[in-house]
Amino acid sequence: MNSDSPEIADHESFRDSSNLVTDEGKRNFIYPKKPKGRFHNARIIFSIVLLGIMFGFPLIKISGHPFMLFNVIDRKFIVFGLAFGPHDFYIFGLATIAFIVFIFLFTAIFGRVFCGWACPQTIFLEMVFRKIEYWIEGDYIRQRQLSKAPWTGKKILRKFSKYLIFAFLSVLIANTCIAWVVGFDDLIKIISEPVRMHTAGFMATVSFSILFYFIFAWFREYACIFICPYGRLQGVLLDSNSVVIVYDDIRGEPRGKLKKGLERELGDCIDCNECVVVCPTGIDIRNGTQLECVNCTACIDACDNVMDKIDKPRGLIKFASSNMIKSRTKFKLTTRVVGYSTILIILITVLTVILLKRQPIDVTILRTPGMMYQEQPGNLISNLYMVKINNKTFDPVNIVLKLENTEGEIKIIGTDINLDANAVSEAKFLVLIPKDKLTKMNTPLEIGVYKNKQRFQVYKSTFLGPGG
Repeated sequence: MNSDSPEIADHESFRDSSNLVTDEGKRNFIYPKKPKGRFHNARIIFSIVLLGIMFGFPLIKISGHPFMLFNVIDRKFIVFGLAFGPHDFYIFGLATIAFIVFIFLFTAIFGRVFCGWACPQTIFLEMVFRKIEYWIEGDYIRQRQLSKAPWTGKKILRKFSKYLIFAFLSVLIANTCIAWVVGFDDLIKIISEPVRMHTAGFMATVSFSILFYFIFAWFREYACIFICPYGRLQGVLLDSNSVVIVYDDIRGEPRGKLKKGLERELGDCIDCNECVVVCPTGIDIRNGTQLECVNCTACIDACDNVMDKIDKPRGLIKFASSNMIKSRTKFKLTTRVVGYSTILIILITVLTVILLKRQPIDVTILRTPGMMYQEQPGNLISNLYMVKINNKTFDPVNIVLKLENTEGEIKIIGTDINLDANAVSEAKFLVLIPKDKLTKMNTPLEIGVYKNKQRFQVYKSTFLGPGG
């Protein structure tokens, strides 16, 4: 379309081709312009916080144990200093369902904001690796020129320096990911001790390093556009009420170049193309909502800077829904958003109650089914019980059982109940009560559970006897 023409462009023609592939079918590398503006500054601060969490949390310890650990291999998990194991699978199941519902809700309202602001792929690519590229090779025009230039000593030095730093960062990221799985102490052992002692850990580190280098040095936006399932999922979750990054075509069209000295009869869009050259996925946001858009807000900052220069109000590109643009109304809650919110509140409430009631040591005591009472020497009556103890703490414990509400004794069948950290133990024991203390067939029984000589639970059961 002629940029000076007041005619509105055909917004569907962009679907006939991909900006990621040349006419010859080769990879069209994206060289986005260096972004700047209020949203980008906010993203930098937010990214620093997230990067601090990623690299800092593995270093934090509480009572000698990691603050966060997700050891899928050994099924050991630590979240904010609390230990979880296979026995807590239902908690992780509820948390996973709540997280999925949260993604549905968040996407239904705000689109793909997570991708542009919190996704590790975007944070590392845009806030780390591209920053290094801008520092070494310059802005997008110089990067494109350097890529097309012949291989001189200057080009070799810049490319080698860049990819060497990329390789170092990839190894650093890979080791950090390993630390989240096995813990920082074990990571140090993998790094410092001979490879033969940690073959699996070494191979995992090398594999992840190669993967991250491949993604951030070459694959890049392809991961967001072709691989990430969330990008495809938003096509189902978005509707005309979802708040995404949109171009206000009512205000901007018909677009055309700005001409000095002439009264402007066109829209506010001066067709400067700044919103296109700054986009990390190479799309034109003026064509409408697209799956490639990761809501990084770079186009908003670029357009706002242009509007400031030509004395026009900001917001030609902004966060809004298509209905908000067409009807010039504010955001409204929809039935779908209310439904997602209700389900999410219920799941979070249930999960919170479970976590608040969760005991560091779970004890289950059951009288052996099908077993009647037995008469023992000394005019004693015995019942056989089973106890299952789940130690969810980091410390070994010694468990002692005592009768609380009646005269008698407890005899453990076998050895004493000693549990290692994050261990499960089962045992059988006899409860012996004098016959003259039993006045009915079912006698209420209270068994005190003591951990390291301190009572932390009283378990109620019944005792079968001959009666009065």
